[in-house]
Amino acid sequence: MRIGQLAKQTGFSRDAIRFYEKQGLLTATAREGDNNYKSYQEDALLTLQVIRDAQAAGMSIGDLSIFLSQLNAEDSEAFDGDAFLASKIAEVEARLASTSRFLDTLRQTRDALRRAPLE
Repeated sequence: MRIGQLAKQTGFSRDAIRFYEKQGLLTATAREGDNNYKSYQEDALLTLQVIRDAQAAGMSIGDLSIFLSQLNAEDSEAFDGDAFLASKIAEVEARLASTSRFLDTLRQTRDALRRAPLE
């Protein structure tokens, strides 16, 4: 699919898609005979969803690059994927715990405001 279609289906801007391609997170191929427009495979949709979710969870572009390249690597002997993933899981779990605590604080504050006497 072309970049416009990918942008429309994912909600990412064309510039963001080009950025992720330059960072090596996405792969596009030039289609000969079609003004050399780039084409993205269907798996680009899933990759962009993973990018969106990972960034929302606080993963950096650098870590995403490592993560995605290792998922696609045939020889991952030199990379300790288990340690990398364990580290990222711990980071996300800590962020979730912090977010959950803050959510509880917001709810308690809202409940307290609802119970407060009106003046």
